[in-house]
Amino acid sequence: MKELKIHPIGVIHSPFTSPKGTPIQSAAGADVQATVEVYPEYAEGLQDLEGFSHLILLYYFHLAKPYSLTVLPFMDSVPHGLFATRAPSRPNPIGLSVVHLLSRKENILTIEEIDILDGTPLLDIKPYISDADLRQGTRKGWLEKKVERMHSTKDDSRFAEESGKGERS
Repeated sequence: MKELKIHPIGVIHSPFTSPKGTPIQSAAGADVQATVEVYPEYAEGLQDLEGFSHLILLYYFHLAKPYSLTVLPFMDSVPHGLFATRAPSRPNPIGLSVVHLLSRKENILTIEEIDILDGTPLLDIKPYISDADLRQGTRKGWLEKKVERMHSTKDDSRFAEESGKGERS
């Protein structure tokens, strides 16, 4: 297989400097603001972004510990297969968050609804388009009776490196 090369296009600046107590999903960080600094060489690509209310941010979990194929997720006391969870410790530690775009000033985006740690490398930005991204009639698997706890559940550092730092998506 051909080698993959991915380079950050920017960095996310948020008030969360430690995983402990951080929302585990972006919807749970509704009143939390942050900024996305897009590196100057990519700033031209932000043209027309202001027309979208929400963005999909793809980022690298640069502080997450090595993965296990079975994990104890934040909202359950029973282990599940890694790919049936949103745990940050993964074979390819890529995070995805849908955030609310408040404004853009040159290469700086001000956002809210954040669940990302300060200093997280940004890999890509895509506009969220409900007509394309929202699906009706979805199933929630093992989370069906637990999803209502998503807005109140906070990170307890279970996926953090030994140094006590980590991220979640």
